[in-house]
Amino acid sequence: MRGIMTKSRKSKRTKSKRPRIAAIDLFCGAGGLTRGLLKQSIVVKAGFDIDPFCKYAFEHNNDSRFILKDVSKLKRKEIKKFLSSGDVTVIAGCAPCQPFSKYTQGRDSSKDEKWSMLYEFARIVEETLPDVVTMENVPQLKRHKVYNDFENKLTELGYDVTSSVVFCPDYGIPQTRHRLVLLASRLGPINLVKVSHKAEEYKTVRQTIGNLPSIKAGGSDRKDPLHTTSTLSDKNLLRIKASKPGGSWLEWDRNLVADCHKKSGRATYRSVYGRMSWNKPSPTITTQFIGFGNGRFGHPKQNRAISLREGAMLQTFPKKYRFVEPGKPIHFKHVARLIGNAVPVKLGEIIGKSIRKHVDTHYES
Repeated sequence: MRGIMTKSRKSKRTKSKRPRIAAIDLFCGAGGLTRGLLKQSIVVKAGFDIDPFCKYAFEHNNDSRFILKDVSKLKRKEIKKFLSSGDVTVIAGCAPCQPFSKYTQGRDSSKDEKWSMLYEFARIVEETLPDVVTMENVPQLKRHKVYNDFENKLTELGYDVTSSVVFCPDYGIPQTRHRLVLLASRLGPINLVKVSHKAEEYKTVRQTIGNLPSIKAGGSDRKDPLHTTSTLSDKNLLRIKASKPGGSWLEWDRNLVADCHKKSGRATYRSVYGRMSWNKPSPTITTQFIGFGNGRFGHPKQNRAISLREGAMLQTFPKKYRFVEPGKPIHFKHVARLIGNAVPVKLGEIIGKSIRKHVDTHYES
């Protein structure tokens, strides 16, 4: 019979058989976190989200069930049903981060209904008491009361809690994304595995997308419909031709500079209309990465914004990960939203590796 280790009891590892870990993924999106957990033999029984466009990508690539449902409507019995096959149970998720993101640029988002989703996450944990909980979000979340309330609730319920702000290149992820990762366990102390890459070992844009076929702005690859890119206006085509990898629009001739950037304080937005550098990680892939003017999303060499496939690969999705059913139209904004909102698969794998290592150490059969 499975037992939960207390802090005063010595752990006893079962060597003959690794425990089965069953999980559910709240706010699952296109399945980035789920895919990473699966790579560590954590079976994700179901993913929950309110975006119907997630269904095909989540189910097709992960052999898991997608349930179109508001997390606030989830009940204890339903969750317990999905977790019943596990020796160890995990609830994972990335609550919507838009209210906490630096990209809100100072706007008051405290009345955004997404704030309540972390409280719903806490409610679900309290009602079901999984062995392990993990939550991924933007680092800015830690500044807010809702995060403190979430962590305090876990501690009150008997969980050991740790949190880390991860710089993604430290773990082999080719983009300069910072993410908050929380791990909590009722089995004993739990920590994120140690970083795997030094600065000189960071994975680069070239290593990640350098072998993809060349395409033009507005074009696509015949063999991979997702390797497609948005069109450029005549003015933006001139702008990207004048752009250097890692440079900015401050280096352009003045006639190419947008009127809004000619005003006082224009240097504040120097990262827009930029090209990526081949030999560095990419910038954070947002939901707007398909637009050259939305950030440093210009291809390092070709005169275009990066493609949907390139954005997905920089998010560490496998090259053949499908986001759209074959034969169906590709809606740029929908697919870009799925990719930009996803937990990088590699980060999901790191979280899964941390959980697996922890369970193998503390689980008692």
